[in-house]
Amino acid sequence: MELNAKILNTVKVSGVILLTIGVLTFFYSSFVNGYSNLTGISIGIIMGAVFIFLMGVFFVATEEMLKTAEKGVQLAPTKKK
Repeated sequence: MELNAKILNTVKVSGVILLTIGVLTFFYSSFVNGYSNLTGISIGIIMGAVFIFLMGVFFVATEEMLKTAEKGVQLAPTKKK
Protein backbone atom coordinates (compact mmCIF):
# COMPACT_ATOMS: atom_id res chain seq x y z
CA MET A 1 0.00 0.00 0.00
CA GLU A 2 2.95 2.32 0.59
CA LEU A 3 3.95 2.20 -3.08
CA ASN A 4 0.39 2.98 -4.15
CA ALA A 5 0.29 5.98 -1.81
CA LYS A 6 3.56 7.27 -3.30
CA ILE A 7 2.24 6.87 -6.84
CA LEU A 8 -1.06 8.54 -5.94
CA ASN A 9 0.74 11.43 -4.24
CA THR A 10 3.06 11.91 -7.22
CA VAL A 11 0.14 11.92 -9.66
CA LYS A 12 -1.76 14.35 -7.46
CA VAL A 13 1.13 16.81 -7.18
CA SER A 14 1.99 16.69 -10.89
CA GLY A 15 -1.67 17.08 -11.81
CA VAL A 16 -2.08 20.13 -9.58
CA ILE A 17 1.08 21.74 -10.95
CA LEU A 18 0.04 21.20 -14.57
CA LEU A 19 -3.52 22.33 -13.86
CA THR A 20 -2.25 25.52 -12.24
CA ILE A 21 0.06 26.25 -15.17
CA GLY A 22 -2.78 25.61 -17.61
CA VAL A 23 -5.27 27.83 -15.79
CA LEU A 24 -2.76 30.66 -15.40
CA THR A 25 -1.83 30.40 -19.08
CA PHE A 26 -5.51 30.43 -20.03
CA PHE A 27 -6.21 33.55 -17.98
CA TYR A 28 -3.11 35.23 -19.35
CA SER A 29 -4.04 34.45 -22.93
CA SER A 30 -7.69 35.44 -22.51
CA PHE A 31 -7.53 38.62 -20.48
CA VAL A 32 -4.02 40.03 -20.84
CA ASN A 33 -2.75 39.24 -24.34
CA GLY A 34 -5.63 37.94 -26.37
CA TYR A 35 -3.53 35.40 -28.26
CA SER A 36 -5.86 32.73 -29.55
CA ASN A 37 -2.98 30.28 -30.12
CA LEU A 38 -2.00 30.39 -26.47
CA THR A 39 -5.59 29.69 -25.46
CA GLY A 40 -5.55 26.37 -27.31
CA ILE A 41 -2.25 25.40 -25.75
CA SER A 42 -3.56 26.21 -22.27
CA ILE A 43 -6.69 24.10 -22.82
CA GLY A 44 -4.42 21.26 -23.93
CA ILE A 45 -2.35 21.60 -20.77
CA ILE A 46 -5.50 21.48 -18.63
CA MET A 47 -6.77 18.40 -20.45
CA GLY A 48 -3.37 16.75 -20.08
CA ALA A 49 -3.36 17.38 -16.34
CA VAL A 50 -6.78 15.83 -15.94
CA PHE A 51 -5.78 12.86 -18.11
CA ILE A 52 -2.59 12.24 -16.12
CA PHE A 53 -4.52 12.38 -12.85
CA LEU A 54 -7.27 10.01 -14.02
CA MET A 55 -4.80 7.51 -15.46
CA GLY A 56 -2.80 7.55 -12.23
CA VAL A 57 -5.89 6.94 -10.11
CA PHE A 58 -6.96 4.15 -12.46
CA PHE A 59 -3.50 2.58 -12.25
CA VAL A 60 -3.51 2.64 -8.45
CA ALA A 61 -7.05 1.26 -8.25
CA THR A 62 -6.25 -1.54 -10.71
CA GLU A 63 -3.09 -2.49 -8.84
CA GLU A 64 -4.95 -2.52 -5.54
CA MET A 65 -7.67 -4.76 -6.97
CA LEU A 66 -5.07 -7.18 -8.35
CA LYS A 67 -3.34 -7.41 -4.98
CA THR A 68 -6.53 -8.09 -3.03
CA ALA A 69 -8.22 -10.45 -5.48
CA GLU A 70 -7.98 -14.17 -4.91
CA LYS A 71 -5.86 -15.76 -7.57
CA GLY A 72 -5.90 -19.28 -8.93
CA VAL A 73 -9.53 -20.06 -8.23
CA GLN A 74 -10.53 -22.93 -10.50
CA LEU A 75 -14.14 -23.30 -11.51
CA ALA A 76 -15.28 -26.89 -12.03
CA PRO A 77 -17.51 -27.45 -15.06
CA THR A 78 -21.09 -28.25 -14.22
CA LYS A 79 -22.48 -31.62 -15.27
CA LYS A 80 -25.61 -31.60 -17.37
CA LYS A 81 -28.32 -34.11 -16.57
